[in-house]
Amino acid sequence: MSKSPKKPAAEWIPATYDLSELRSAAAACTGCELYQHATQVVFGEGPQDAKVVMVGEQPGDEEDHRGQPFVGPSGRLLSKAMSEAGLNREQIYVTNAVKHFKFIERGKRRIHAKPSGIEISACRPWLEAELTAIEPEIVVCLGATAAKSLMGPAFRVTKERGNFFDHRWAKRLVATVHPSAILRAPEKYEEEYRLFVHDLRLIAAKMKELDLAGF
Repeated sequence: MSKSPKKPAAEWIPATYDLSELRSAAAACTGCELYQHATQVVFGEGPQDAKVVMVGEQPGDEEDHRGQPFVGPSGRLLSKAMSEAGLNREQIYVTNAVKHFKFIERGKRRIHAKPSGIEISACRPWLEAELTAIEPEIVVCLGATAAKSLMGPAFRVTKERGNFFDHRWAKRLVATVHPSAILRAPEKYEEEYRLFVHDLRLIAAKMKELDLAGF
């Protein structure tokens, strides 16, 4: 019989603006059932004074084992595209809308499974705590899960990618595809990668427009 969450995720969040304290508290969270199967929580990573926060969907298999966000194939593609677009990853905070890896076991492999709306909602307090602590100028949603978590279920990345919106968590919010979507379509890789780098260059240009130091 599976264990039930002890209490809602919001009740695990300490009253602090310190990311290291939030990260430590998140490790004990049982606010949804995903913690039962994942290796560990994968919290965000990057400087507390980051001007830009990039939000993905959830950790992948490699991230789950290493305990760091965007260090697997998608993360390596993101780093490559950021470099081409003139963005310094070391100055950007990267995190996910859901902090535990959700997967389906197929033999010895663990295959990514899309988080449910309930799981996304359960984990949203952690994302909001990160954004409150950082107070970024720009939030970048990588993929539909992140975008819907912050912009609502009606938001469509395919329609709105590259457009900037006012948002309560930052001066500007923008959405683009998740790098994993590029990897899942090898027959369209070159075109999709080019469009992704184009979106990231729009972000770099917006940062210059906002006169953000260091970019």
